Parts: sequence; structure tokens; C-alpha cells
Amino acid sequence: MTSGPTENKTITVSDLLLDVLTQFGVDTVFGYPGGAILPLYDALYRQNKITHILARHEQAAVHAAQGYARTTGKLGVVFATSGPGATNTVTGLTDALMDAVPILCITGQVNSQLLATDAFQEANIVSLFRTATKHNQLVLHKGDLVRQLCFAIHKALGGKPGPVALDIPKDIQSAELSCSEVKQYLADLSVGKGKTTKECNGQLFLDTLLGTFH
Repeated sequence: MTSGPTENKTITVSDLLLDVLTQFGVDTVFGYPGGAILPLYDALYRQNKITHILARHEQAAVHAAQGYARTTGKLGVVFATSGPGATNTVTGLTDALMDAVPILCITGQVNSQLLATDAFQEANIVSLFRTATKHNQLVLHKGDLVRQLCFAIHKALGGKPGPVALDIPKDIQSAELSCSEVKQYLADLSVGKGKTTKECNGQLFLDTLLGTFH
């Protein structure tokens, strides 16, 4: 986050994503980096609360996250890049769906202006993941990240557990949010006319996250 007056501070979508994961108790992620997800890996480098386990293949990363989720009772988290990186996760996600293992798979995607242009390493991940996950979405606006991420984690852990996925274009990962924007997006998640949202695993309190930006 940049220095300066509080309201002028900024945070990238990738940094905010990791902050939210931390509030959910995530301390380990599994993955294999690539060009379309480098902003998220840059954010990983800037923090020290989440450990990254480097796999040698994206399918192996998902299976490792499954084992982690089974043994710890926590959410398993996977990072993969666009195109072949994302498609390589399908077998693991399908297995997690069949075995009811809570997995959050975050994939990089080509820049948003290149979507549906057959760009290099572009694949329609939302359609591909439809039968391999409980829920998956494409993040098209920087302001939607927190809402979509919280909802995805809620779906992964709630009811019958299972895998969920978020596909995030590279430019969205790099986008910056001001302190006031983040506070507004978090406030918009409040429920019950002023009550604080408490997600299903009991670990994420939006007022805690909001306090980061006071």
C-alpha cells in the first residue's frame, strides 16, 4: 500500500485478495506461476503471512491442496495461470467435487480487453469449469473482487463442501483501489442493516478487514 494521507492510500486487487484469504485463515497456497497470474505472485512476494508451495504441474497443485484440506480441515487454495495452466486443474477439481473437498482455485486470465479474441493462452475457463466446480466466476471489475471472493469461499465451505474457482484477468489483478473505494466495497457487503457479515467458517469478519483501511 502506498504512503500518504489515509484516503489516498491504494492497494492492488491482488494484495486485497491475499488480505481477504488471510482473514479466512488461509496460510498456505499451492500453485504453478505463469504470465497471466504474475501480479498475484508479486503480491505473494510482498507479504509474509501466506506460504506458497510450488508444484511441478497444476494438477498436482490441486491434489496437494486436497490433501491439505483433508488433513487440516481448512480451505485448500490453488493458483494457476491462464490457458493450459487453468485447464490442467480440471482433473483435480473434478476429483475434489466428487469427494466434497473445499478447494478455491484462482486462475489468471488474459487482459479483460482481450477476452473472446482468441488471445494467446486464452481459454473459456468459466464454461470449462462449469461441471468441475460447485461455483465459478470471471471477475470483470476490480470492485467485485471482495464480494465474489467471499461468496466463492462461502460456497466452497457451506453445505456439501466442494471446489470453487475465480478467473481473474491480469489487468484486474494489477488494478489499484483507493482506501475509500475498499471501505465502500466492504461496507456494501454488510447485511441486516448494519450487522457485520460473518462468513460460514467463522473466521472472516469484515470489520477486521475494514479496520486495515482506517
